[in-house]
Amino acid sequence: MRLKLLHSPYLFAILTLFLCQVAFAQNKTVTGRVTDSSDGSAMVGVSVSSSDGRLGTITDIDGKYSLVAPQAMNSLVFSYTGYVEQVVDISNQSSVNISLKQGNAYLDEVVVIGYGTVKKSDLTGAVTAVSEKDFNKGTLVSPQQMIAGKVAGVQIISSGGQPGGGGRIRIRQGSSLNASNDPLIVIDGVPVDNGKISGAGNPLSLINPNDIESFNILKDASAAAIYGSRASNGVILITTKRGSNGGKLQVDLNTTQSIAQPGSKVDVLSADEFRTVVNREGTATQIALLGNSNTDWQDEIYQAARTSDINLSLTGGIKGLPYRLSLATMDQDGILRTDNLQRNSIGLNLSPKFLNKSLSVDVNFKGSQSNSHFAPQGAIGNAVFFDPTQPKLSGSDTLGGYFEYLDPATGTPNTLAPKNPLSQLAQYNDESEVIRSIGNVQLDYKLPWVSGLRANLNLGYDYVHGSGKKILPRTLAEQFYNKGTTTEYDQKKNNKLLEFYLRYDFNLGSRSDLNVTAGYSYQDWIREEPSFATFRGIDTIAKGNDFKTQNTLVSFFGRLNYTFDSKYLLTATVRRDGSSRFSPDNRWGTFPSVALAWRIGQENFLRNSNVISDLKLRVGYGITGQQDIGTDYPYLARFTPGDSSSTYLFGSDYYTTLRPEGYDLNIKWEETATANAGLDFGFFKNRVYGSIDIYQKKTKDLLAVIPVPIGSNLTNRLLTNVGNIENNGLEISLGSQIVRSKDFSWNANFNITFNNSEITNLTKVVDKNAIGVEVGEIAGGVGNLIQIHTVGYNPFAFFVFQQVYDTNGKPIEGVYVDRNKDGVVNDQDRYRYKTPDAQVYLGFNSQFDYKNWTLGFSTRANFGNYLYNNFNGANAAYASFGFNNYLGNMPSNVLETQFEQYQLKSDYYIENASFFRMDYISLGYNFGRVFNDKIGVRLSFTVQNVFVLTKYTGIDPEIAGGIDRSFYPNPRVFSLGANLSF
Repeated sequence: MRLKLLHSPYLFAILTLFLCQVAFAQNKTVTGRVTDSSDGSAMVGVSVSSSDGRLGTITDIDGKYSLVAPQAMNSLVFSYTGYVEQVVDISNQSSVNISLKQGNAYLDEVVVIGYGTVKKSDLTGAVTAVSEKDFNKGTLVSPQQMIAGKVAGVQIISSGGQPGGGGRIRIRQGSSLNASNDPLIVIDGVPVDNGKISGAGNPLSLINPNDIESFNILKDASAAAIYGSRASNGVILITTKRGSNGGKLQVDLNTTQSIAQPGSKVDVLSADEFRTVVNREGTATQIALLGNSNTDWQDEIYQAARTSDINLSLTGGIKGLPYRLSLATMDQDGILRTDNLQRNSIGLNLSPKFLNKSLSVDVNFKGSQSNSHFAPQGAIGNAVFFDPTQPKLSGSDTLGGYFEYLDPATGTPNTLAPKNPLSQLAQYNDESEVIRSIGNVQLDYKLPWVSGLRANLNLGYDYVHGSGKKILPRTLAEQFYNKGTTTEYDQKKNNKLLEFYLRYDFNLGSRSDLNVTAGYSYQDWIREEPSFATFRGIDTIAKGNDFKTQNTLVSFFGRLNYTFDSKYLLTATVRRDGSSRFSPDNRWGTFPSVALAWRIGQENFLRNSNVISDLKLRVGYGITGQQDIGTDYPYLARFTPGDSSSTYLFGSDYYTTLRPEGYDLNIKWEETATANAGLDFGFFKNRVYGSIDIYQKKTKDLLAVIPVPIGSNLTNRLLTNVGNIENNGLEISLGSQIVRSKDFSWNANFNITFNNSEITNLTKVVDKNAIGVEVGEIAGGVGNLIQIHTVGYNPFAFFVFQQVYDTNGKPIEGVYVDRNKDGVVNDQDRYRYKTPDAQVYLGFNSQFDYKNWTLGFSTRANFGNYLYNNFNGANAAYASFGFNNYLGNMPSNVLETQFEQYQLKSDYYIENASFFRMDYISLGYNFGRVFNDKIGVRLSFTVQNVFVLTKYTGIDPEIAGGIDRSFYPNPRVFSLGANLSF
């Protein structure tokens, strides 16, 4: 059932009512002055706000403030970076003067780490926290969109503009060639499955972003090694919102209504340009195929798409039971016609305390139901190449009434010709339903018989059920000979978690503190995929074999934190993992780490500095692992059943055959050793703050797919442990509150990352003549590869011919540099040229606050990343426009090159894809409390994907993997948001 809580016409009617009937309740004015307790000086820019943060002001140059507050409000919160926050009762006061004591709220901020929390000041590893106030703005469907560009060393690349679309997340680049490079994601203490889910384009889109309170990103091994064999690519800890400790019910209704406009299109020939080319270059038969229409097929397949996202939350506490309940519904259309995602979600958090508050219970539940109608993305490619001189419709009832190229001899669809994209969009029926539930119960008990000892038990689960059906009618040109096809799929994933640990905090003396954690973890994954029969016309292809697999991880872990004199910090962790993915001889691995920190700012020579408010040096080293290889039993000699086309007749019966699969008995996880040195700093009472990190990652025993000698295994390419990769990088983060006054404040944050990856070994036996392993399949012919893994180069480097140009800078067709100077140009002359991964990437975001107005924006840039323009490489040649009784369009690039034949592997098509992008700009206004002080109202207007500056000639310069061949364009999105609080 598809539920819609509120339709957009009703929403805008309500908003209009609010704006037209604003009426203020009886209020009171509170005034006062804020001073520094150390010297009595006036404090400028102190935040003065209500406890819920919905009303507030800032002190002026004399430290004075004035705030109009409702009569019912009984407290004010005074806060300033570097000072201890104060909450003051104003029930019977209209004038409140206070003195703030110096502290360090910035450093006292609590950061979530694996199996616990620490103050930011006590961190020894490379950990970055991003809270709700720093999230990106606009229509955010998936959690990773909230932090794109916010964290140094973290790169998030969109997978396209499809509804619920995901993105590739990389923390300090990848550490693997064929295993997963995705980080481990832990939500409220539950490591979740972020692998592919049947029926969902992006597994993280099943999580409601509005429920998320903070992200904590563990980047180096000293921070992440507590997660052992799954932490080589970093760890992202997501914490969802909680209930309040008490008080009356708080109701929040947040809604975002948006319109997405199609962005860039592939630059192809117009109908008139195409006619000119065909008339000049084509045969008489080809010229006769030209039509009389002028159809821009890309315009036809795209649309202005709406999204409605509505979230309702109820927060409060009842007799010591803090709670938060959230309900949400989202309805998102894609800019590709017929694409749609509808998601309904629910979240519940209960966090009571028992036994005189010695037992804390945290109950988390998140559930979602999503229904998708998938538009066939093959329509994007067909819209690029379909003949622009032909009409949309044929005037015939056959093939759904759409124009298609037919075989002139038989009158049936031409199987080689591009298919009408509008026919595909209109006649495909591809729908799915996915249900996901993530939850846990966490018990934390302060043991009464030992002071400082506490026990923590965490029981959790992550359950997913995805199912769908695809119906392709016989009126589709590509289904004409099948007479229509119906296929079904179904998948269940069940992830269970049990974790228990003890934590002991004790003081060793007047200057020493020790914290020890030791625990056990058990996690089990079961995946089931039943098989279904496929129906083609009146024929039935019998169902195959049902699939079920199980993977179990058992772990023991420990951590020691030691602090001396609040200045010298030591953290040591170790985790021992046992995985059922590997044989008993290789099943267990140990992953240790150690980190030291020196809080230089606490030394006597800096303690009273008026300039340096924080200075801390960190160094760490650790080993982490990677075991996400996409198959559960790569070490087992096994047989897989054949399909119905490979049965064997014995007597009068057919028997299913069994086929041996390749395997490696000694396969094990990768290991990544990371060294990290960092410097955290703050100046002028942390008005300016930041960090610098330099790191080196060395991965050995790479899980890589490599060719194997004929006859040495049951396959010609085998997943095994071979090779090494090295990553070196530098990260710089800066933040500042540039201006802080009564009516105006300006904050800015900047981060930049330098990274270089290099393959240092790729064979078990050193072979100086080995060229490497070719990868990166491209469109245009069969089996063509454009990338390579080679020792001494970046992973996925492009492997191409060096193009020769004439004196005018025009590429000379078929002429390449003889790089080895043997007088012959052949594959021996291909060379490694550029890389898809940016060598430098940065983010910059800023926010301006003026009275009740807020203006914010976020930008990102990549430098040194390159793309292979497969649209041009495979189609920008006159040979592509017509043969076998059909015509097909070409990219406009053919007018520049004048190529007659394809030049697939020319470095001419490797383009500089460096870019500068504005992700969003947002303007908001806070109306305060209206309707007799009953409702708080805030409106915002946001534009996403505002602009992109780049030299790249394709649709988008930011495409994961480096090959641009069929990319769903990222739209420009205009959003109106309303936040109502009751």
